[in-house]
Amino acid sequence: MIEIDWNTFTPGAALAGGVLIGLAATLLLLINGRVAGISGILGTLLRPSRGDIAWRVAFLAGLIGAPAVWIIAAELPEIRIDAGYPALVLAGLIVGIGTRYGSGCTSGHGVCGISRLSPRSLVATLSFMAGGFLTVYLIRHIIGA
Repeated sequence: MIEIDWNTFTPGAALAGGVLIGLAATLLLLINGRVAGISGILGTLLRPSRGDIAWRVAFLAGLIGAPAVWIIAAELPEIRIDAGYPALVLAGLIVGIGTRYGSGCTSGHGVCGISRLSPRSLVATLSFMAGGFLTVYLIRHIIGA
């Protein structure tokens, strides 16, 4: 059964975050002609081409710096991860392999691709959502972890 912690339920902050993500993706596309796919931004930064580094560093710095700015405005919610380091490392590797295999990540396909009506992004997003649902079901209900 799903339980909602109503004391930490923040629909206003979630809505504001969604609007900011949409705005950032739109501005990056309109101003820079680039899709805000985080795996692509980071991956290409690791293999930089001339004149293509500054905006990628600025974008990633904004992703990392945003929680610091949030702390000024409000307290961050408690972070609780019910998994050990081996499981987190394995999960990260699986996600990384999936982003390479799927030619993009949730932000590239789910936010930017679907908004551009890309059939490929729709299939990719449905696939990783189904994979996530299946994984949670297997771990929580079949394996019983």
